[in-house]
Amino acid sequence: MKYTTLPNTNIKVSKICLGSMTWGNQNTEAEGHEQLDYAFEQGVNFIDTAEVYPVPATAETQGRTSEIIGTWLQKTSNRSKVVIASKIAGPGDYTAHIRTTGFSKNAINDAVNNELKRLQTDYIDVFQLHWPERQTNTFGVRDYKHNPDDVWKDNFNEVLHALNEQIKAGKIRHIGMSNEKAWGAMRYMEESKINDLPRMITIQNAYSLINRVFEGDMAEVSLRENIGLLAYSPMAFGVLSGKYIKGVAGDNSRLKLFPRFARYSSDQCTEAAKRYLKIAEDNNITLAQMSLAFVTQQPFVTSNIIGATSLEQLKENIGSIDMTLSDELLEQINEVHAELPNPAC
Repeated sequence: MKYTTLPNTNIKVSKICLGSMTWGNQNTEAEGHEQLDYAFEQGVNFIDTAEVYPVPATAETQGRTSEIIGTWLQKTSNRSKVVIASKIAGPGDYTAHIRTTGFSKNAINDAVNNELKRLQTDYIDVFQLHWPERQTNTFGVRDYKHNPDDVWKDNFNEVLHALNEQIKAGKIRHIGMSNEKAWGAMRYMEESKINDLPRMITIQNAYSLINRVFEGDMAEVSLRENIGLLAYSPMAFGVLSGKYIKGVAGDNSRLKLFPRFARYSSDQCTEAAKRYLKIAEDNNITLAQMSLAFVTQQPFVTSNIIGATSLEQLKENIGSIDMTLSDELLEQINEVHAELPNPAC
């Protein structure tokens, strides 16, 4: 395994982070524990979860993922050996079953305390804001369209103060963002610098061969402000495994179970994936390993969040850590990207 440190900390984390959002829905508790055991044996010490997991989010399943991690921590006594990242859900109809108060002080307190109980721990290493409260272009929306009637008011300062209280109480160690844009990231940095408030150390955004929009404004923000990317969906919901192109996806595959998650299923995404598959096969590697290695070796990536519904998938995904793509292979990838840029923005 390869390791790095979370920006502006001395916390060592594996370059592969174990994603968990299928546990409690597509995966049982036993399967979640099996994945945790294997990943830990391979040197993975970084685990990502969220109060809204598993996905798709429902009132009936909400919180099960973190509960599964909690029972594993209790069973193995590995808490001091792993780094855990979690998130408070942003507002919207999708999460109205959790709360409707956004990132208020009470909401942050509620989210932290409930996650601590589910995880059976007394601290969370990185606590993140799952998506912005304001209306902006996230989750596959390509362009920003301003809504002058958006009722959101600038509350970056208040949010950081609320998070700071949790840090002072010892319940969280550091903070991060998720699904955030360049403007929001810089506003948080501005508030933390001017008012001596905790700084965001990470940003968890989608990043893959078919979604490289992070390389725009956010890549510069990440590198100049030292905010590490925790890249999610590096496999684009399995599209970049090649299983859908080859027609070998199982009935329990994510896009067969939940076809409404169509962000990576457009004709342009499929065409790009086919071209990347040919590059991988021409170079005698799997598309999955090429896709993951591409993400992991980017200079702004702190850790690559991989997820799997089977142990076989997990083994292949973690194995990608030993692969480094050559300049020649990267040039082939970039040629496809130039012709089909960001089909799954």
